Amino acid sequence: MINLKELCVTPASPIRAAVTAIDCSQRWGVALVVDEQERFLNTITDGDVRRGLLAGLNLDAAVQMLLEIKARMPRPWAVVAQEGSVREDWVALMQKHAVRQMPIVDRDGRVQNIVALHELLDKSESRQPISAVVMAGGFGKRLYPLTDNLPKPMLPVHGRPLLEMVVERLGRSGIKDIQVATHFKPEVIVDHFGDGKSFGVNINYVHEETPLGTAGALSLITRPTTDILVINGDILTQLAFEKMHCFHRQQLAQMTMAVRSYEHVVPFGVVEIENTRIIGLVEKPSQSWLVNAGIYILSPEIFDHVVPRERLDMPDLVGRMLRNGNRVASFPIREKWIDIGRHSDYEMANREML
Repeated sequence: MINLKELCVTPASPIRAAVTAIDCSQRWGVALVVDEQERFLNTITDGDVRRGLLAGLNLDAAVQMLLEIKARMPRPWAVVAQEGSVREDWVALMQKHAVRQMPIVDRDGRVQNIVALHELLDKSESRQPISAVVMAGGFGKRLYPLTDNLPKPMLPVHGRPLLEMVVERLGRSGIKDIQVATHFKPEVIVDHFGDGKSFGVNINYVHEETPLGTAGALSLITRPTTDILVINGDILTQLAFEKMHCFHRQQLAQMTMAVRSYEHVVPFGVVEIENTRIIGLVEKPSQSWLVNAGIYILSPEIFDHVVPRERLDMPDLVGRMLRNGNRVASFPIREKWIDIGRHSDYEMANREML
């Protein structure tokens, strides 16, 4: 049983303290914000932290900054129950407000317990199923000659195929039904994984006779009835995919794209001029952008925008959705993430696995 005090932060605490509390409380996935008298104020979830990162906050900023962002959200306050209430009341309250966890407070407002909806309900009631599609059909031309006769997702990373690690990560997140889209050397992938049973998952394959782009393979699968996760087969990440799915549902989005901060440092002093006069000099400035991380959650409505066997790249699919008024959310990754597209990335991945 975890000590509830380990989950507590104050408004003045740094956001990284809230992240530590959230990661510590995998059972509940929240940090408890309390005042100096330990009276409950609010909760901070993984989604709250990621919204703060999107707003430009860093992990050294105060939790109060997250509370101010949360105050502008549709549901700014945590749902709580009073000590002495019963299980049926807890379930009804959480279902009414669509929350997954809820603090139980005493009459003085101090947290005495936390309850989680998935622990109060059968798994079939509490968790919406999700499957995955892994895009593994690329040639990996930038990694020649390593990929002359081997699909890029099957490159060994410290002795194991990269795709095996992707499948393992999906399984750990509770995603058991996986479709792998193949094109180049599909037999190498099929021979290694088979039906997936030996890896604790169920794997089916769709084959692109001609390359269909980064999203085109979606036209080869049966339209799903629930959300699906789509991931490029050349990505190593420690992201817990269930967190991204929860965020997707909270945002009421038709697509959620994982994004990653990319920073570029200009290796020179940048001169600011006005006509011929120097008015400033900035030494080695840096710029940062949010870039596509190659991981997506898609709702079934997305398939309205997919034409059978049409070549389609993911940016084109996103454009279609936006033009049709669909909601596309961004989910910032704060966990480890490596896109193995170049030789230097491949070397980094092998170092990281040590």
